[in-house]
Amino acid sequence: MRNNRAMTAFPHRIAVLALDGVVGLDLGTPAQVFSTARDADGTPMYAVEVCTAGGRPVRSTAGYQVVPDHGLDLLDSADTVVVPGVHENPALTDGTLDPQVYDALRRAYDRGTRIMSICTGAFVLAAARLLDGRPATTHWAYAARFRRLHPRVDLDPDVLFIDDGQVLTSAGVAAGIDLCLHVIRTDHGTEVANRAARRCVVPPWREGGQAQYIERPVPKVTDTSTAAAREWARLRLHEPVTLRDMAEQSRMSVRTFTRRFRSETGLSPAQWLLQQRTDHARLLLETTDLSIDQVAHRAGFGTAAALRQQLHQRLGVAPSTYRRTFRHP
Repeated sequence: MRNNRAMTAFPHRIAVLALDGVVGLDLGTPAQVFSTARDADGTPMYAVEVCTAGGRPVRSTAGYQVVPDHGLDLLDSADTVVVPGVHENPALTDGTLDPQVYDALRRAYDRGTRIMSICTGAFVLAAARLLDGRPATTHWAYAARFRRLHPRVDLDPDVLFIDDGQVLTSAGVAAGIDLCLHVIRTDHGTEVANRAARRCVVPPWREGGQAQYIERPVPKVTDTSTAAAREWARLRLHEPVTLRDMAEQSRMSVRTFTRRFRSETGLSPAQWLLQQRTDHARLLLETTDLSIDQVAHRAGFGTAAALRQQLHQRLGVAPSTYRRTFRHP
């Protein structure tokens, strides 16, 4: 159980901070998940309330307004603060924050309150300078923007959530459920968290990370100097493809080809080829009934063991687990 002074109070008070453009699902996740955590007598372990700046209504992304019961003063008495994701909000567009919200979050942090974000709520925490020098995550689709706005944060867009002690962040949408269950598990143990997960009809723990959900479309061939070689290699992933073979397709020396390849793709030819084989294996696992051995062969890994090692290293899951997640029966 977390060594947290807030856990001495019962129930644990959670303040959900809704900003303009709040994501509807993210807003409802804390109340839904934490309300299912109960002790052996059925007594709720958490009390969840919603607040906004000035207690004013805010727009949600789901086509309705949120009319809260509290203003920012709720953060001064909360044991945990949760910031849901936002769209079309200055925190997301230019990294700025309402000074009142900034001050309220900083006060909560300074007095030791646990602070969590769901999805793009990480932009709010970063704008409040609560993530500087910390590991954090957010929705993979916003990773490039996050890095541009907040270069001091150690962003990891491949994981479902990160628990860095007092500050916790989660990836997009459903990863907020994973984080809430993690907090329940940390506060009260596996049994309570598992009961909460069953009430929510979700797995108590998901294998792997966000990387398995990131879209990596096959890039179109362009007129860049190594494009033809890349397309040639992509059609031969099941064959042994060497650096010299690819260089010959571009009529370049290996040294010149390697330099231009890295300049155009940001990767070495070997790294790029491994990524293409991994993506092709994922596609085969999602869309075919081929055995794991056959997938490994067609993607150019040779053996199922090599494919398992690569998928586990890149996605955190085994091929069979990945297929169960993405292959419809």
